[in-house]
Amino acid sequence: MEKLTDLPKDLPIPVDDGACNHLLGKSLPSIALSSTHGGYVDLSEIDGYVVIYCYPMTGKPGIPMPDKWDEIPGARGCTPQSCAFRDHFQELNKLGARVFGFSTQDTTYQMEAKMRLHLPFDLLSDCDLILANALKLPMFEIEGKHLIKRVTLIAEDGKIVKIFYPVFPPDRNADEVIDWLQGHTE
Repeated sequence: MEKLTDLPKDLPIPVDDGACNHLLGKSLPSIALSSTHGGYVDLSEIDGYVVIYCYPMTGKPGIPMPDKWDEIPGARGCTPQSCAFRDHFQELNKLGARVFGFSTQDTTYQMEAKMRLHLPFDLLSDCDLILANALKLPMFEIEGKHLIKRVTLIAEDGKIVKIFYPVFPPDRNADEVIDWLQGHTE
């Protein structure tokens, strides 16, 4: 079994299917999401820049990923993406951005990843698909699970001002976000 932090060299590259074209300029809806800090977060109420990296699901050591997971374009890489945002967390903070990971996994599942990966930011759960449906985020289904395709949103004062979609490779996404923020905060 491969380490969850490794990205195989032969992953299929996702293509832009236009599923996020409607998001630019859209206001984040007022929805309280369960957070790994033990409370709730309403992304629409946060002033300044907010980076929301949406990912399908993190794996757990010793538990196999769904069958043919690596064959789904953009599915593999949630752990490397989260680790990249962790490793660049201070830089993102200096640029005035708050960072949140976002998935349809429940908060208990997300808490394991937050602790294991030593994430300095919170993961938000949308296990009832309320925000995903309100924003019409691109999704896919595997083994009965509804999962969000990998997309990163940057909102400013509750309004989406930048979309990264598709995100590939996922371990470079934090660098792309930093590059964009540097061009818009100076």
